[in-house]
Amino acid sequence: MTDIAPARSRLVRWLYRGLAGLFIGLAAAGVVLPVLPTTPFLIVAAWAAGKSSPALRERLRQHPRYGPALRRWQDHGAISRRAKIAAISLMTLSWALLWFTINRTGVIIAVGIMMAMVAVFIASRPEGRRRSTGTRN
Repeated sequence: MTDIAPARSRLVRWLYRGLAGLFIGLAAAGVVLPVLPTTPFLIVAAWAAGKSSPALRERLRQHPRYGPALRRWQDHGAISRRAKIAAISLMTLSWALLWFTINRTGVIIAVGIMMAMVAVFIASRPEGRRRSTGTRN
């Protein structure tokens, strides 16, 4: 687990706590809104929580539903295969929707290039824990 040192200033800690609360709220909205992601918001919330309250960060990491994905990302930089497929599929669907709804070729191309770069990043992440060299589990 990566250690995050809490901010020293009380004001800065409260600002981080507010940021964590905002992103927890966005993640909660993502639970009920299919177009809004949940895990990326929780990753930002856990980072901000670590800067304001290590206890809050740990509560997020121990959440029964979202904690495993959060720990996998924070500890190993990993994204599950299911999450990769969902993210890339939804990006493709979003780009197709953009293609059919606007008439601005430059925007369509720019968004497509950005989504392709994000898709490559997502696809290149490991799917589980990093293994030590020379050992197999």
